[in-house]
Amino acid sequence: MILKNSATRWGAVSQALHWLIVALILVMAYLGLSMTELPNTPVKVRVYALHKSIGLGILALVVLRLAWRGYAGAPRALPGPRWQQRAAALAHAALYGLLLAMPLSGWLAHSASGFPLRWFGLLRVPPLVARNPALQDLAERWHAALFWTLAALVLVHAAAAFWHHLFRRDATLARMLPRGWLRVPASEESSDA
Repeated sequence: MILKNSATRWGAVSQALHWLIVALILVMAYLGLSMTELPNTPVKVRVYALHKSIGLGILALVVLRLAWRGYAGAPRALPGPRWQQRAAALAHAALYGLLLAMPLSGWLAHSASGFPLRWFGLLRVPPLVARNPALQDLAERWHAALFWTLAALVLVHAAAAFWHHLFRRDATLARMLPRGWLRVPASEESSDA
């Protein structure tokens, strides 16, 4: 198992961060879409607190992933039309931007509510701003808009990965999975095993 990224595939650290963030986004989507329908009980308060804590966790993981990518580099682009390579680079940049903006907008909305925030009940999280109901409303609207934008982009990203695997039959998807999980053409297998 290679921890660092190589010229031909993502390393174990990048893969683990990618799939952990994917799993947490799915959990957050479920929580975010269902928690507003809960009755006003202590359970709802706990679900909101969990949503906020996981969101801050995602923020930390995305920062860690960007730092790791800066250190470990990225695999070279697979051969293909230049427009696809540019679209992929733009989509990745947008995904990273949204994965940073989503939790920041939630943190801003919570800060503007004037209530204290504790990460998983353990650490006090400093507010970004003082109590400001107008800013809270704006940040909540942005948070919702960012969510739907992220959801759409994630679907396009996943569809593109499956399209590459099923129709182009290249290693786009396989190189983000542990070696051997998917068959790829021998010409695209890494020589740095």
